[in-house]
Amino acid sequence: MTSPLDNPAWASLTGPHARFAERHGRVLRYPQDVAPFVALPDRPDERVWADLAALAGPDAVVPVMSPLAPPAGWVRVERFDVAQLVEDGVRVAEDAEAVRLGPVDVPEMLDLVERTQPGPFRRRTVELGAYLGIRRDGALVAMAGERMRPPGWTEISAVCTDPAHRGQGLATRLVLAVAAGIRARGEQALMHAAATNTAAIGLYESLGFRVRTHTVITLLRVPAHRSAGLPA
Repeated sequence: MTSPLDNPAWASLTGPHARFAERHGRVLRYPQDVAPFVALPDRPDERVWADLAALAGPDAVVPVMSPLAPPAGWVRVERFDVAQLVEDGVRVAEDAEAVRLGPVDVPEMLDLVERTQPGPFRRRTVELGAYLGIRRDGALVAMAGERMRPPGWTEISAVCTDPAHRGQGLATRLVLAVAAGIRARGEQALMHAAATNTAAIGLYESLGFRVRTHTVITLLRVPAHRSAGLPA
C-alpha cells in the first residue's frame, strides 16, 4: 500500500476505527449495523476467500475491492465504478445552523436516507464520527457526516437533502461544515461517489475536491455451502 487511501476500509479498521473491527484470519469488517464494508489486506492471496466466507457467512452478499478473481461458486451480484475525491483547496466553513446529530436522531436520519438514497447508512453508522444536520420547523431536512477514517483522512458521507428542500445549498453548507471539523483536528477530507453521478462529482469539484482515482467495488455472494467454491 502506497497510501492509506488505496485501501481505505483496511486502513480505517487497522487504524482509527480498530475498535469496530471484526476479524477472521486475514479479513476485517465493520459490524453489520454500523457499515457494510469488508476489508481485505493490501496483498491478498487465494486464502482470503475462505476467511471472507467464514466471516460473512453462507449466502451473504459482501462488497469487495480486490484485483483477485473469486473462486468458482462465488456469484457476482453487481459492480460499481467509484470515484475517490480528496480535498484540494476546499474553503471549509462552520455553519451556525448545523446541529450535531446523535443516537436520538437515528430514526429521522434513517428516514431521510430511505427517501434520498445517498448510500449505505445503518442504525449505528452515526457512531463512526460527527454527523451534522439542518432542520426546518423541527424536521431534519439535510445531513452529512463522517464515515471511514484512514490515518490522516476522514471520509465525508451520507450527504443528502429532502427533495422538498433542494436547491438551497444545504448539502454544500454541510459538506463544508463537516470538512471544517476534519480540518480542525489536523486531518484531510475525502469523498466517494458513483462514477456515473457526474452531478455530485461536479458539485464536489466546485467546492475544491479533485478526483484522485477510480476503483471498482464488486458485490459478491458467498457460496451457500461453507465448503463450496473455496480454494483447497
